[in-house]
Amino acid sequence: MHQLRKQCLELAEHRPRLVWSLLIGFAMIVALSIIGPVWYLIDLQKGLPDKAAIAQIGQMDQATAIYDDRDRLVFSIFKQQRIGTSLTGVSPHLIHAILAIEDQRFYDHGGLDFQGIARASLLMVQNYGSGKRPQGASTITQQVAKNFLLTNEASFERKIKEALLALKIERTYSKDKILELYLNEIYLGLGAYGIAAASLLYFDKSVHELNPAEAAYLAALPKGPNNYHPFRARERAIERRNYVIDRMIEDGYLKQADGEKSKKEPLAVTTRSRWRRSG
Repeated sequence: MHQLRKQCLELAEHRPRLVWSLLIGFAMIVALSIIGPVWYLIDLQKGLPDKAAIAQIGQMDQATAIYDDRDRLVFSIFKQQRIGTSLTGVSPHLIHAILAIEDQRFYDHGGLDFQGIARASLLMVQNYGSGKRPQGASTITQQVAKNFLLTNEASFERKIKEALLALKIERTYSKDKILELYLNEIYLGLGAYGIAAASLLYFDKSVHELNPAEAAYLAALPKGPNNYHPFRARERAIERRNYVIDRMIEDGYLKQADGEKSKKEPLAVTTRSRWRRSG
């Protein structure tokens, strides 16, 4: 009994020291869990393009366009089939289609769509083991960062760099300019870079002349042009185009009746051949 009492007194005597040791240990773990990622991000920032490089991303190779006296394109000389265009020269239908399918909250977020990230993460957990492809959560700004400043390497580090650059791009350019950069850079299949070149190549139309069905088809292409090839994968292409139209209706860009009418239109792709490659 005496021995047990002695042990209890010793434990009571050392209890404050034990509690403090546990608290200090816990605080160190918390500090390291915060400092580690912060240090990693700071180190990663050092290798990213600087402000000067970000300010230059709008300089792209473009085709030299030759027009006749009626302002119709005769042919173009190019290394890449790209014709730059301002956002004001783009059909509103195409802008709406791109926003509906690529980045619904583009004008609301600051470069990263945290709602989209949360939704994609939840779906990834729900679909774990099902074999379904994870849903992406990259914003248009992130895609601009990747297309202009990074590679297509599929890695966690590249995604972190993409997110950091997206925040910098948002501080450098207006929303309209970011969207314009995206529209002029994206690859849309058949050798066409940017929506102006794609509009001419697929529909023999200037980009401001596109109707909702044509705009929806072009908006369907950035994720995988070969998957929605107008001739080799026609049924899949129409299905994807109609899905984009449904998203435009859902987001209020098209009335239900107009959208249903657009979905019944044939995929009338008429490829343009008046391009001349240089170099």
